[in-house]
Amino acid sequence: MKFNRYPLILFVFLALVLTGCLTCEKKEYVFEVTGPESGKLTIRYINIFSNSIDSTGEVKADYDELVGMWLNGEKIERDYPKAVKIRKRLYESGGQLCGEVTMEFRDLNDVRLFRYDENSPYMLNTTTMADDGEVFQNSNGDFGGDNMPVIFWRPDNKTLRLTTTIARPDSTTVSLLDTWKANSGKKK
Repeated sequence: MKFNRYPLILFVFLALVLTGCLTCEKKEYVFEVTGPESGKLTIRYINIFSNSIDSTGEVKADYDELVGMWLNGEKIERDYPKAVKIRKRLYESGGQLCGEVTMEFRDLNDVRLFRYDENSPYMLNTTTMADDGEVFQNSNGDFGGDNMPVIFWRPDNKTLRLTTTIARPDSTTVSLLDTWKANSGKKK
């Protein structure tokens, strides 16, 4: 039986192009180490937008996903199941919609950090971030690059910073700021 793959490939391509996609421009991670293994993690989502073709329905669906899955849902809790005191919020900064998640951790592994012993550097493997479309931008640690996708922070550093880029806004993207303002009662 001969199967023509071209209609299937075209269908998949059109489905990807014609549907919205919730994303952001970049993410900033700040790990504050407060004890031998414990601390606080803050993740900032900078410039949240819909990667759509300006369809009101797609933008609304992406906003509903943002609120339903991320803000009021348990996506963050599933990503960091051992973190405690998780707080989430959306806010406006520089004319962009941003999000912030803060959480406390009792063990470095709870927030994907690793340290062999107290004399070793703090380490973070960025491979799982790459799986989510994140690309290393900068850090106050040392990045091992493509061959060693790990960030190393000195053992005496108690504030570990990392910024990743995800997507660049362009003519097909729609900021979710106005939708957030309309749904939260904020003035435009």
